[in-house]
Amino acid sequence: MGSTVREEKKPHAVCIPVPAQGHLSAMLKVAKLLHHRGFHITFVNTEYNHRRLLKSRGPDSLKGLPDFHFHTIPDGLPHSDNIDTTQDVPSLCDSTRKTCLVPFRNLLSQLNADVNIPPVTGIVSDGCMSFTLQAAEELGVPQVMFWTHSACGFFAYLNYHFLMEKGFIPLKDASYLTNGYLDTPIDCIPGMKNMRLRDLPSTARATDPNDLMLDFINGETKRTKKATAVILNTFDALDQDILDVLSTMLPRVYTIGPLQLLLNQLQIDDDLKSIGSNLWREESDCLEWLNSKELGSVVYVNFGSITVMTTQQLTEFAWGLANSEQTFLWIIRPNLVVGDSAVLPTEFMTQTKERGMLGGWCPQEKVLSHPAIGGFLTHSGWNSTLDSICGGVPMICWPFFAEQLTNCRYSCVNWGIGDEIHPDVKREDVERLVRELMVGAKGKEMKKKAMEWKKKAEEATAPGGPSHVNFDNLVNEILLSKRY
Repeated sequence: MGSTVREEKKPHAVCIPVPAQGHLSAMLKVAKLLHHRGFHITFVNTEYNHRRLLKSRGPDSLKGLPDFHFHTIPDGLPHSDNIDTTQDVPSLCDSTRKTCLVPFRNLLSQLNADVNIPPVTGIVSDGCMSFTLQAAEELGVPQVMFWTHSACGFFAYLNYHFLMEKGFIPLKDASYLTNGYLDTPIDCIPGMKNMRLRDLPSTARATDPNDLMLDFINGETKRTKKATAVILNTFDALDQDILDVLSTMLPRVYTIGPLQLLLNQLQIDDDLKSIGSNLWREESDCLEWLNSKELGSVVYVNFGSITVMTTQQLTEFAWGLANSEQTFLWIIRPNLVVGDSAVLPTEFMTQTKERGMLGGWCPQEKVLSHPAIGGFLTHSGWNSTLDSICGGVPMICWPFFAEQLTNCRYSCVNWGIGDEIHPDVKREDVERLVRELMVGAKGKEMKKKAMEWKKKAEEATAPGGPSHVNFDNLVNEILLSKRY
């Protein structure tokens, strides 16, 4: 009788992302894909981010479906009443790896004790939440690690130990940041081309061999090798050189991206579609505004969920946009400026009111697939880069931290769809690059390349395409395997 109640034959995947916007958004897509394939889903948020989601999307927004449930565990950080603040990344990484195993293990025990749902048959965790490996081993279920970063960024992290052995990193002291050392070519990593030390993720610029984030990355990538399988949100044509080498270093690697295109292939239940992941309240009136604009005439500006800048940098971007004389949609989230509110010069507002729109947050995938968008000024986060590729939109890249630097290099040099702006942003550079992007010869060339990559991404995720086939194989070979 018990086995009938528990639907023993229905698989049950527990999905747990790193509690940050980009990671959460990508993992939710994987969870929806698995749900569509018949899995009962338990999606695990931290208590802090769960409160943020309920605030931004409404109190009933995460009630889910009978077989798509949300649960929470603490992140181990001190309680904060300000739930609109992005948590400090190093503190979060350190806390999750040290404190989350016990509450996660307790949650799994609760789930398996609940006779109204199927027992857990697999865990899909973010690559930076490797404490879940121990829990999967104890349960005897497969553990899939989803590295939500780009393949090139993940591959750089995976080679940190090698670069440390070679003496490239960590830096000897802070003077190496400014003495030209960062321009040193890195040509010793098989599969990586056209790389300089400055193009490695920002954690490589540490000067302390015991740096918290260096230690964290080395630990997480090392443990990834113990996973049953690894999934990446990319497609083979984009990253073939890296994927060829990765396949010799790791357990089975499944490329199943771009996830949004794979998801778009499916007839997904409206209730499931409505479950969103934005930690800020979306403003969709920008889509109506875009409807009134000419084809390819608007530059979209958004620096993601974590990037922060100074008031001076904000001002330089503003005047660069104003002086470019291009139409723009600029998303300025509440905490974009360090320790201050993002206030733009009155003169700027007056000068651009006829051709600019400002917003606090927006449905980015819809914006970047809108025909009025002609270019994207971005921080080069991986989700944003993929959104741009899926929309066939060329970019100006201003990377902030982590593997955004690597994504920027690949976008600009290897894929031919981006142009880099100097970290020390100046209004004349913004003006020149925006104008070149929107109406210049180089912009047209980048647009052509972006459209070529868009087509390849669509082919990869279409039925019979490699990403589509890889997702089926991941489900059948790993998550539905009887070996566990």
